[in-house]
Amino acid sequence: MKQETYGFEGSRTETADNRFYTGSIGGLRAAIVEGAVCEGVVTRCDSEHNLHIELPCGEGIIPHEHGAEGIAEGRTRDIALLTRVGKPVSFTVKEVWSEPDGFVRARLSRLEAQERCRQERVARLRPGDILPVRVTHLDTFGAFCDIGCGISALMPIASLSVSRIAHPSDRVAVGQDIFAVVASVVDGRVTLSMRELLGTWEENAARFTVGETVPGIVRSVESYGVFVELTPNLAGLAELRGGVAVGDGATVHIKSILPERMKIKLAIVDTYPGRPKLRPLPFVQTNGHIDRWDYSPPGAEKKIFTEFC
Repeated sequence: MKQETYGFEGSRTETADNRFYTGSIGGLRAAIVEGAVCEGVVTRCDSEHNLHIELPCGEGIIPHEHGAEGIAEGRTRDIALLTRVGKPVSFTVKEVWSEPDGFVRARLSRLEAQERCRQERVARLRPGDILPVRVTHLDTFGAFCDIGCGISALMPIASLSVSRIAHPSDRVAVGQDIFAVVASVVDGRVTLSMRELLGTWEENAARFTVGETVPGIVRSVESYGVFVELTPNLAGLAELRGGVAVGDGATVHIKSILPERMKIKLAIVDTYPGRPKLRPLPFVQTNGHIDRWDYSPPGAEKKIFTEFC
C-alpha cells in the first residue's frame, strides 16, 4: 500500500491509502515502515510554532523545525506555518505511541515529505512536462502554485494566458486546482506556464461564428479600439465606445474572423460594470509532455510559439 505519488497538498487526504495509514496506530506504524507520505489537516499552530494535525485515530505533531523546507535555516519565515492552519499538509510519520488512556499521538515531518518530493518528483521534471497544481498565493507578478507536498513554483502573469490581464486574480483564484506546464527548471526552482494548455488561436476561434453575439470581458482600452477577451487565449478588437472600462463585462457581436491576421473584429452591443466571475478554464491538454506549442495558425503573418528546452 505504499504511496508512490507526490501531489499538491490536499490531493491525497481522502484517498484509501491515506485513510489506511492515518486511521489507526497500526496504519501509522505501517507508514513508518513503508515510508509513506500522508496528509492531514492542521488544527492549530501552538506558541512554539509546532503544527498540530488532526488524525482519525488521534493527533500528530510536526515540530517547528520540521514544518517546511528552510525553516531550520531561516530561509522560510514562520508565516508559512501559520497560514497552514485549517488546511491539509503532507507529512511522513517518524514515531507513534499510545497514551495510557488509549489516545494515539504521532511525531510527523512535513520537511521530510518535501525533501522526498523534491528528490523523487521535482528533480525529474523537465521543461514541457504537464502536471496538476494548486494555486496557493497571488501577487501582482504571478501566481504561486503547489507542485507537490507544499513545494512552491511561480507562474508569471504573462504565462497565465495569451489574453493579457491586469492581475492574476483575473484568471485564477487561491485554492483552485489547475494544470500547468513546466517552463523552466533552474537550480531546483521551477517556473510554470498555463497558456500553452488553453488552446491555439484556431482551436479557440473555432468556438465562434461570424454573426453571433457572445459575452466577453474588456481587457484593454486603447486609442484605436477596445480589446475584449472571448476566451483566455483569444481576444477581439472592437471600435472605441464611451464609458467602457477595463474589467467590464461586455456583450459583443462578431463581425469577422481573419485567421491569416489572427484577428477577430467585434462590435460592442452592451457593457456592464463589475468584476465578472472567473470562467472555467478550457484546458485542451492535461497530461504528458510537449516540446513545442504553436499558437499561430499556419500561414499567419505573426508567429507566436513556445519551445521547451
